[in-house]
Amino acid sequence: MPFHKVQPEKLSHSVVRQIELLILRGILRPGERLPSERELSERLGVSRPSLREAVSELQTRGLLDTRAGAGIYVADVLGSAFSPALTRLFASHDEAVFDYIAFRRDMEGLAAERAARLASDTDLQVIDAIFRKMEAVHSKRNPADEAAFDAEFHLSIIEASHNVIMLHMMRSMYQLLREGVFYNRQIMFKQRTRRSDLLDQHRAINIALQSRDAAHARAAVEAHLNYVEEALTNQQRAERNEAIARQRFDHEQARG
Repeated sequence: MPFHKVQPEKLSHSVVRQIELLILRGILRPGERLPSERELSERLGVSRPSLREAVSELQTRGLLDTRAGAGIYVADVLGSAFSPALTRLFASHDEAVFDYIAFRRDMEGLAAERAARLASDTDLQVIDAIFRKMEAVHSKRNPADEAAFDAEFHLSIIEASHNVIMLHMMRSMYQLLREGVFYNRQIMFKQRTRRSDLLDQHRAINIALQSRDAAHARAAVEAHLNYVEEALTNQQRAERNEAIARQRFDHEQARG
């Protein structure tokens, strides 16, 4: 008969499974500091020795880091997504920028479609709350804040799609974007008309999601990233034209 006796599970194994799921589902994020050992053991309802055993196992698996005198942290599990050599290659070729936008358009369009169908009411509240923050910082004209909330808005949609593979893959991609590997996102927020356009595009995405309109949510994301692609193309063209104009100017100055 295909049965065997049920064995009681060690408390440390239960702790390992719980923390693993929190990392897998993106609730605990890379670099995030966990509560103190005392507080964590109380929250989990286990003894400190059981917690230490679990933490040790998670360290062995590369999911947690313990820093002397600083506490326990979620390991930077996204750091290995791309090798340093490949990251440098991305940063040095414009082709990678536009391939990245095309990749985002496909993935985020799908994520928005899934979120419209699968997101919980709380997921949609989170997305809406982040959009309200985007509206609030718009009048302050701080490109860094606008870019930060822009990234947070898009990642909240990916989280709401409830696909853990997509979640971790796109978080890794956004980390490279934050570091300026693909392009400087603050460029997108420098012009008044462009900033207003971007806010309107995010509003359209939010409205479609709050209405649970999957087709319009996907279309709104794709339209937004088409706009980003065109804006970056125009920016590159303007920079190239300015460089040529500067050469002409310098040459004329030299001729006297």
